[in-house]
Amino acid sequence: MAIKKIYRVKRSKDFDQIFAAKHSFANKKFVVYTLNAEQPHFRVGLSVSKKLGHAVVRNRIKRLIRHAVAEFAPHLKNEDFVIIARVGIQELNFEEVKKNLKHILKLSKIYVDGEND
Repeated sequence: MAIKKIYRVKRSKDFDQIFAAKHSFANKKFVVYTLNAEQPHFRVGLSVSKKLGHAVVRNRIKRLIRHAVAEFAPHLKNEDFVIIARVGIQELNFEEVKKNLKHILKLSKIYVDGEND
């Protein structure tokens, strides 16, 4: 399942707004910036630095993150957020990326689950 365009933060202005709010949470593999925006659904932006590798590596990382976010979609609050990948993420497999991402999204209170999984 892919994330539709309406669920993505794309414009520079939107990224700047989210960063300006200065609500950030971090773990070893991700930094998440959040902005409580009045809207009917969440929007996510991704940032993967060139420090993490060449285009193929960065695109793989973004694909893994998008796939994990798509799986979490029913549990995500209606907020804008930006996920920044940190060095070390390129060695992780999908399950590890998912685990780390879920941890940071719960920390930032974007991920709310009904059951304990």
